Amino acid sequence: MRGTTVITEPSRAASPLKRFLPIIILVAGLVVFFALGLDDYVGFDVLRENRMALADNVAANSLLASLIFMAVYAVAIAFSIPGGAILTLVGGFLFGIVWGGIMVVVSATIGATCLFLAARTALGDTLRRKAGPWMAKLEGGFKDSAVSYLFTLRLIPIFPFWLVNLVPAFFGVSLGIFVLTTLLGIIPGTLVYISVGNGLGATLDAGSDPDLGIIFRPAIFLPLIGLAVLSLVPVIYKKVRARRA
Repeated sequence: MRGTTVITEPSRAASPLKRFLPIIILVAGLVVFFALGLDDYVGFDVLRENRMALADNVAANSLLASLIFMAVYAVAIAFSIPGGAILTLVGGFLFGIVWGGIMVVVSATIGATCLFLAARTALGDTLRRKAGPWMAKLEGGFKDSAVSYLFTLRLIPIFPFWLVNLVPAFFGVSLGIFVLTTLLGIIPGTLVYISVGNGLGATLDAGSDPDLGIIFRPAIFLPLIGLAVLSLVPVIYKKVRARRA
């Protein structure tokens, strides 16, 4: 008698757990961060007390310090830990405008992509199924001009960074478009804060804290709005052409 191969179906209970595991880890990490009081260490007072030690460590081993900084930055973004602006200032202070800016942009993109993938895997399909036809229509409009919309969301600093990482996941935006718009869209804002961070030593020596609201000054905010409007030109053109048709 020939043997019979029995093919068993994968456990249905394991599939949802596997799907939700990444987002569960990220949420749990954020909860642990606040539960341990680690948010008390994210501030200018702590930086003022330890900035010389940090600068000495960077001078002693710049490569290792760069890798550690990038890892910390990426983890902070992935777990949506507050303090991204302060970390950007630290990057400018420790590594300079060029190298610090590159590290911040790359690290922020990596962290944002992790959150995007976790949210898309765990919540994207479920949200679209439960929302119904209106969600599909909204998704279609967003995906049709995803590059323009995402550049606009990245350029205007009034939208929380973590929120802009989640919205594309719910609308089914492709990974490539998300990475591209994140990598390029955060450059202007990063340059603003990284430049402030480059002169952070003098500010701290004076006994004052840098102005994190500098990006909302008209000389900076209005050009960002202008770039955001330019990124929406293709969307406006499509809508005008559709109405004429």
